[in-house]
Amino acid sequence: MDWKTHKKQLLKDPEVRQALKESELEFQIAKSIIEARIKRGMTQKELARRLKTKQSVISRLETVKTIPTLSFLKRVAETLGISLKVELGV
Repeated sequence: MDWKTHKKQLLKDPEVRQALKESELEFQIAKSIIEARIKRGMTQKELARRLKTKQSVISRLETVKTIPTLSFLKRVAETLGISLKVELGV
């Protein structure tokens, strides 16, 4: 079974759809960081060095195994030369 077929089957489950919806923001953040890091030719280790942290911290951030603080996201964005936008809506 290929991934598209498997994903389609998974999304039939309401609990899976809800879990995906609840974690969408974290995945968008991770995806943006990964894309910016790769675009700049930076490894996780290099990003970690510039942030004065460990590579494992970057790995957990990129695999959505942790929820970063806003201050850490600001540091990541600054280091990668990207903007950080936080928007709350009604």
